[in-house]
Amino acid sequence: NKYGLHARPAAKFVEIASKYSADVILTKEGVDVNGKSIMGVLMLAAEKGHQVTLKTSGRDEETLMNILADFLQGNMDEA
Repeated sequence: NKYGLHARPAAKFVEIASKYSADVILTKEGVDVNGKSIMGVLMLAAEKGHQVTLKTSGRDEETLMNILADFLQGNMDEA
């Protein structure tokens, strides 16, 4: 979205990720964080235009990858 991955969409991202058993790693500029940690996601400071890499691993990794990728590529529930 136009503000990047700030507090509200970061909290929503973590909420979604936490519903699944797969592990989630977000990477920006070589820094990896736990995608189920609000502090980790906020620490990335992913502003508009920054590229993040999403990795999932575990039992439901493919489902979670698709859901989170759609979330990140969309408006992140921002009006």
